[in-house]
Amino acid sequence: MNVETFKYDNKIVRAFAIATVVWGIVGFCAGLLIACQLFWPDLNFNLQFTTFGRLRPLHTNAVIFAFVGNGMFCGIYYSLQRLCKARMYSDFLSWANFWGWQAIIVAAAITLPLGLTTSKEYAELEWPIDIAITLVWVFFTINLIMTILKRREKHLYVAIWFYIATAITVALLHIVNSLAVPASAFKSYPIYAGVQDALVQWWYGHNAVAFFLTTPYLGLMYYFLPKAANRPVFSYRLSIIHFWALIFIYIWAGPHHLLYTALPDWAQSLGMVFSLMLIAPSWGGMLNGLLTLRGAWDKVRQEPMLKFMVVAVTAYGMATLEGPVLAIKSVNSLSHYTDWTIAHVHTGALGWNGFLTFSMLYWLFPRLWNTKLYSVKLANWHFWIALLGMMFYVVPMYASGITQGLMWKQFTSEGFLQYANFLETVFQIVPLYKLRAVGGTLYIIGAFLMAYNLWRTAKAGKFEPETEAQVAVAAKPEPEHAGNDPWKHRWLEAKPLTLTALALVAVTIGGLIEMVPMFLVKENVPTISSVKPYTPLEVLGRDIYIREGCVGCHSQMVRPLRSETERYGEYSKVGEFVNDHPFLWGSKRTGPDLHRVGGKYPDAWHYNHMDDPQSTSPGSIMPRYPWLLTQKLDTNALPARIKALRKVGVPYPDGYENGEAQSDLQKQADAIVLGLKVGSVENASADREIIALIAYLQRLGKDIKAAPQETTETAAAQ
Repeated sequence: MNVETFKYDNKIVRAFAIATVVWGIVGFCAGLLIACQLFWPDLNFNLQFTTFGRLRPLHTNAVIFAFVGNGMFCGIYYSLQRLCKARMYSDFLSWANFWGWQAIIVAAAITLPLGLTTSKEYAELEWPIDIAITLVWVFFTINLIMTILKRREKHLYVAIWFYIATAITVALLHIVNSLAVPASAFKSYPIYAGVQDALVQWWYGHNAVAFFLTTPYLGLMYYFLPKAANRPVFSYRLSIIHFWALIFIYIWAGPHHLLYTALPDWAQSLGMVFSLMLIAPSWGGMLNGLLTLRGAWDKVRQEPMLKFMVVAVTAYGMATLEGPVLAIKSVNSLSHYTDWTIAHVHTGALGWNGFLTFSMLYWLFPRLWNTKLYSVKLANWHFWIALLGMMFYVVPMYASGITQGLMWKQFTSEGFLQYANFLETVFQIVPLYKLRAVGGTLYIIGAFLMAYNLWRTAKAGKFEPETEAQVAVAAKPEPEHAGNDPWKHRWLEAKPLTLTALALVAVTIGGLIEMVPMFLVKENVPTISSVKPYTPLEVLGRDIYIREGCVGCHSQMVRPLRSETERYGEYSKVGEFVNDHPFLWGSKRTGPDLHRVGGKYPDAWHYNHMDDPQSTSPGSIMPRYPWLLTQKLDTNALPARIKALRKVGVPYPDGYENGEAQSDLQKQADAIVLGLKVGSVENASADREIIALIAYLQRLGKDIKAAPQETTETAAAQ
């Protein structure tokens, strides 16, 4: 028996831990600001860089990729070394991972307020940053796999399985969803359009939740919960079932974000069925975590870390039960586009990811600095304040969401919409938005208490850059015993590359079955002869719409429900979106749906509405956009954008961008200016951004009215 001595790298863990705390507070504060803007629009300070539309993706990226991302790396770099009984494969790759990830976060913090966005949920960053993300993720994955390969511990603990699944699946999701054609340094168009883009985006979007917010944190739960409770994992067999069932089923669930949309019904049903199946593996993981605490519940009263962990695992269970329920079509018809979805997401983000991260940090800091936690009392205060804050956040959002859904659907006894004016719903939920802000404030106060507690803990101790460890290495590997090897999984653990390959196969199957028919079977995307490409002015207007983040508050998808067709007009057809790069169906209606807004109001109404929404819609919570009236339209960008759109499949004639496009743009802009003068807007100029935006808004939903539509039987069935 040989004894090997080696050292764990704690410096990289410390770096990610500090980044987690810092970026967490930044992300929480950004969330509180935009939450307050929904009842106090002037909090954008009349600046175009701080509107809700531009800050919302900044908040989501800061929380998901900066806070949770750094927390994930922190926990993995600490636990992986100890589970493998080996230092990380490469210190260089570790630090390339750290500094590269921080650079990406800073790039996001700069570009998103500038309006440089793809508009795609959780994938808003433009193509140069996407490439940087890919490179940094490659650094992380190589470091992970090579560390596993050089491990001194033959057994691959359950946490490592989830780390492997995270690494390979996030890479797959990111690359497929980010395929685009650049039009400039920070502008691109996805290669997918309309319904295909929607399917790929939510295949990515839902599984970003699955494989960035869930699987790595399940790995951290399996490591830190037994450590804190000083108990082994409840069931090894259950962990095997939990892992393989979860990664296989999760990948199919994305279409449940597109129920009652123009997505073909077979794809919607597929997403709903697999979403319901997710209850079993998700709750299997939750129960495996909670049952690990058997015999240790007395410690929960004493250890703040365990308090946070118990709430985290419970929140995971509640969120993963609620998600499949919301995927039932009858429930989704009420909940979709409402604040109910927001409540669901934040149950997971605040409860599962937030509380588990807090728990992990409270456990790590005393051990990294070789001291005791500065104040257990302060940690307990953090727990109760954060828990109260979470309740004050999610409960008002549940109430708001149900209120929205019911009011939108309510008819009078005569058969008319009872609340035909969208603002009537807004007036009812504004008080609930204020309560949500109270909850967010409490949650942030708790985070500041934690930051102070951890700082004092670090100050009182002495950081140990490296931890020396020893391990006994047998001359010959011990043989495996079949009786202790359920389903030969011990054998599989000895072959990490095989396990990785099988995990990749498991997560690939669902994506292929969902997407291949959408791209290869023509009947899934029937054409409508009257649908034409956007004019040059409309292209620039659409890009302004994307830049300002309008899709964060407005959908462009009228569902085939009576309550929606009565309110908005003819339901949306799949063939109407064949030239939409990207799709803009949206996921939340803070304001009304806009897919049939074209021709509904005169040009002057849109002009005045963007200048001051209160002038046309008294009581509106939409902020002002006065800069659109003064900023010159960048027509120099048009040729490159027309070229890029042609490359992704929009049927512009060859050479159209060389003069004819500019001429068409000028003619349409001049016509809109004349229309504005008829509406008593005398000071409008044809070279301003507002003109392009009006052109785009007036185009929405009008194509199918231009001529009789030609559809297949499949289209009629939509």
